[in-house]
Formats: sequence, structure tokens, C-alpha cells
Amino acid sequence: MPEVFDRAVRRFADRPALDFFGRKWTYRDVGELTDRVAEGLIRLGVGHGVKVGLCLPNSPYSVVFYFAILKSGGTVVNYNPLYTPRECLAQILDSDTTIMVLPDIERVYGPVAAVADEAGLRHLVVCPFADALPFGRGVLYRLFKRTEKARVHDDARHVSFSKLLSGRSATQRRPAPRPDDVALLQYTGGTTGVPKGAMLTHANLAGNVRQLSPLMQGGGLRDGQERVLAVIPLFHVFAMTVAMNLALDMGAQIVLVPQFKIEELLATIARTKPTFFPAVPTIFAAINKAAETADVDLRSIRLCISGGAPLPAEVGARFEALTGCRLSEGYGLTESSPVVSVNPFDARRRAGSVGLPLVDTTIEIRDPNCPDRLMPAGAKGEVYIRGPQIMAGYWRRPADSSEVLVDGALRTGDVGYRDPEGFLFLVDRIKDLIICGGYNVYPRQIEDALYEHEAVEEVVAIGIPDAYRGESPKAFVKLRAGFPTTPDELRAFLSERISKIEMPREIEIRTSLPKTAVGKLSKKELIAEERERAGLAAMNRRASA
Repeated sequence: MPEVFDRAVRRFADRPALDFFGRKWTYRDVGELTDRVAEGLIRLGVGHGVKVGLCLPNSPYSVVFYFAILKSGGTVVNYNPLYTPRECLAQILDSDTTIMVLPDIERVYGPVAAVADEAGLRHLVVCPFADALPFGRGVLYRLFKRTEKARVHDDARHVSFSKLLSGRSATQRRPAPRPDDVALLQYTGGTTGVPKGAMLTHANLAGNVRQLSPLMQGGGLRDGQERVLAVIPLFHVFAMTVAMNLALDMGAQIVLVPQFKIEELLATIARTKPTFFPAVPTIFAAINKAAETADVDLRSIRLCISGGAPLPAEVGARFEALTGCRLSEGYGLTESSPVVSVNPFDARRRAGSVGLPLVDTTIEIRDPNCPDRLMPAGAKGEVYIRGPQIMAGYWRRPADSSEVLVDGALRTGDVGYRDPEGFLFLVDRIKDLIICGGYNVYPRQIEDALYEHEAVEEVVAIGIPDAYRGESPKAFVKLRAGFPTTPDELRAFLSERISKIEMPREIEIRTSLPKTAVGKLSKKELIAEERERAGLAAMNRRASA
């Protein structure tokens, strides 16, 4: 990955690389600062295999430290800035993180500082958030955001950003990483549910950039000419690869947005006129909704990739109508660096498909009950992937690794099929499958049908306990403003679109649905609620017996 970065710095030296609230850095600026930070990290003891945590909102620090760690020979460990102290501690201990990089923002700094002793962290490198802002905005931030600024400890463990840069300037020898060195530990629930670190090598990450480049060029993106809107968090592997690594490789200007707030996002779009916009479906849906009442000009956006979750057809169509762009859905997993396939941006695009495999990627559909048997075109089975982007394994979890890495292929846990032309269609996650009276019911089919109703803004379907059928579907629905409807009306709508066995036993309308840190709709909170509810009901039955 350092080679990818250095090549971009040489090719696009005088072009803008980063835009942060209007303050800009050229590729030369970013390259020089990254080299200085890498030297500072080496002085702190970073070298081959040393784990350095990044716990940062999207900012210039995110980009600079990511590549500085890799240049120093270290391994990046991404952390969600919204983690609780308990979550921070668990990942620090599991990953052997010894140095953490974080901003002087209390809600991010506080949880890490609280566990620093117990976690055995050697150093906390603290970055002044206001210093990355344009002058006027930085002054206002210092004046009016004082309560958000962390009270950073003054001790040997803490290293300020300025101190990191102030050491000896003599050039230090940096260990050149090998292609099979682990560049990144990216934590994920993976295909087995328990958070674990996917080991992504330099070859994995650089390979995925190489695989994506011809696709972007085919979509009309030009080296050194584009502006990429980075609103999805760079600690997420999709954003890291597409909004940062790929963007830098093609000499784009990265517009960094530290937090998703729809009003600020629309203002940023108006100011910067982005041309390429990778995001998750809930962000596209939020823009669609805002456009109903706000006067927004989105016509600069030419190309978009949706990832992280299934893209409802209506959401994609409405966004394309608003912008005139081409929005294609992609498919990937943390364990595949992450991109596996993307729907073409040209006339070959297939509705409902996540597209064709990237170059040098093979997708196999295997019989879940007999994995040695390949399924023919049109037949559903478990998706397996082969390619240069497949992880080396899970950190310190050989049993989990052997469960998902089978004969050189990644066993995804996803159910899908391919059409005769090779386009991949996903049906659902195997673990989300609802076994209803012996029949397989796929939540996504229920969700897709409900999204066709004009009143439905968001929907999640899960399985709930059923004394007779084992499990039954339940749908949680958030309605669009100004479109009232009832569960009975939604059932009547579904009756012509799904089978009786797929019909939700319950439809619950809510004002909001749980989401992950990157804005993906999340099932686990709803599943936990239903399990607790079922447990209480069982206790009450026993008590009354």
C-alpha cells in the first residue's frame, strides 16, 4: 500500500488531495506530512507487526496516520469512535494494540483514556481537531465547542501531534512491507457472529484497488479530475477502500465529512460539487427524503456505488432521478477487502443484481448441504469467493479461519444465485434465514416487497418464535412522513406479492429503526428485543400454570 500512496503523490503532486470544511491539502502536502508522521511513529517504536489503533472521525488525520502506520511497517487497527470503554478494552486486548491515535474530542478520547492502564497502552497520540479546520472555523470551534474538547492528561504516555513531529529530522530507515504482511486488522462480526480481526494484507488491499480501477474508468471517472464525497466513516472497510484508497490511486480530491448530518451533507455537496459518491442505502434514502422539501442541486454527482446493505430498488431509482447519476450496487465483505462484485455502470446493468465479479475474482454457488457440489445457473446456494482480495484469516482464531476459508475460497454465509451471464443475485444471509414450518423464508424477499409500498421508508424483517411453526416472520416498518398506513393495509398490499408462508405474523410500525455506526439497518437489537419478550412470555406462562 505505501507504493500505491507514493505513486499517487508523485503523479498528482500539485492537485488537491483533501478538502476538510474548505481547507485543502495537495498530494505533495499530504505526502510530506505522512512521511514526517511515519518518522515520528518509528521513534515511538512502531515497526513490523506493531499494532496501531486509529480511533478517528473522518479527517485529514485519518488519511495521514493510516498511510504513515503502513509506511513505518506497522499494522492498522480500526476502531469505531463511538465505542464504549468496554468495547475499546476488548478490541485493544484482542488485537495487541499498543499505540492509539485519537482526536482531542472528549466523546472519543474519554473511553480510550479510561481503559488505557488496564489495556496496557504504551502511547496515546492525540490530534488537535481544531487545527485541521480552516482558520475561521477553527477559532469558532475553540470558542463554542469547549465542552467537547478533551482534558488530555500530561504524562509520558500521551504524545501530542506537534511532539510527534518535533523529533530528529534525520531520515530513518523504514522497513519495506512485504505483500503478505498484514496491513490491517479490521474487526467484524464476520460469518460466525463474534467480533474478530480479519487480517488483510498489503496484497489484499492493493489488489482490491487494482481490481476496481478499470471499473471506475469504464464508468467515466478520470484520473486527477474527480471529487469523492467521503461521508461513510473511513474506519469502515468499504469507505477505506473506495472513498480513500481507490480515490487516492486515481488522484481524486477527497471531501472529508466527519459526521453524517443531512443538512450539513447537503451544504457540503453544494459547496464542493462532488462527482463520485460511495455510500450506504440509508444515506441515499435520507437525501431522497430531504429533496422532497429542500431545494438541492445534486447534478454534479455522476457516479455512485451503494454497499454495506441491500439497496431497495425504489431508493436507487429516486436518487438517480434526482441527480442524473448512475448508481450501482456492489457486494463485498470485510473478509474480501471488501469488494467482490459491482453492477456495471453501462447498459449491461441488471436490476436487483449486485453485478459481475471483479477482475481475477471467481464466484461459486455451492449446495449448502453438499459443499462440493456446484449449483447451475439460476439455482440458489451458498456464495463462495476466490480472488487476490481474500483475507489471510482471522487474527488468533484458527478454528474460525478454517471454517470460512475452504480450499482457498471464502465461504461467505450468503445465499445467492447467478444468471446465465454470470450476474450475481443475493437472496439473504444464511444466518438470517427463517425456518417456518419446515419452509425456508428469506427476510429480504419480505423487505423488498414492503419497499414497493409508497408509505414505507425503512423496513427490517426477522424471525420470531412460533409455538406451532417454529418461527414466523415479523416486519418492523418506519413510515415516510405524510404517508399514514396500518399493519392491516400493509398485509393486504403484501398478499399479492409474497406467499402465505412468507406473510409476516406481525407488522410493527415504529418511528425509527436501529442502525449501525455506518448507517446500515441493524437486526440484532430487534432480535434481542423479541427474544427477551418471548422469554418473559414463557416465564409468565409457567408462573400461571
